[in-house]
Amino acid sequence: MATSLKEKCQICDIKSAAVGFLDENQLQLLAENCAEASFKKGEIIFKQNSLSSNIIYLKEGLVKTYMEWHHKGQILNILKAPAYLGIPTTIGDKVNHFSAAALQDTVACFIDINTFKMLIDRNGKFAYEIILYLCKNELQHHQRCLYRTQKHVNGLVADTLLFFSQEIYRDNVFVIPISRSEFGDLIGTTKETVSRVLNEFDKDGLIEIKGKTIKLLDQDMIAKISENG
Repeated sequence: MATSLKEKCQICDIKSAAVGFLDENQLQLLAENCAEASFKKGEIIFKQNSLSSNIIYLKEGLVKTYMEWHHKGQILNILKAPAYLGIPTTIGDKVNHFSAAALQDTVACFIDINTFKMLIDRNGKFAYEIILYLCKNELQHHQRCLYRTQKHVNGLVADTLLFFSQEIYRDNVFVIPISRSEFGDLIGTTKETVSRVLNEFDKDGLIEIKGKTIKLLDQDMIAKISENG
């Protein structure tokens, strides 16, 4: 039997913590003002400087956010579903300050901004969870900024390998979903430097590289390099 519009958010098993606090009527309101869309790897989800009238909730997949400056793209972050996209820019300025693209096949829900604001106004627990989510993201951003200025490049590369292994793929074998140039953008260095450090790690027996596939052979030592910077 097909799922009705009224039921689609109620039966969804990938709800955010905030949506878990909505009552039946609020879930129905969300369902009636939400559209689901699928994106293939490489497809643009939204563009920098375009008007934004939706909050985006990633249900499945992996996404990169990036900013175009002087005709060059600077990767900002990598987000794994489930996650929200565009809350600060949509609510704060109504214009996307960065772009987002799928790094793998991705499913996203586009939530009408007025509906989202109404739920924040009417449900304190929903609003509180959204605030917690934004605070967590801001703290992570501050931490990344600190690491970029305080850690040496070996520590930053080790950080990123652990990020992919532990937070994105939860496996010691994974395919890096970004180019070496984007890897460099992510940690504030060049693709040549990234390649050099990865090759050193490979030579030292810390990792094994086969094309874009990386296997972490000595996670304890990589963690020490990350910690010591």
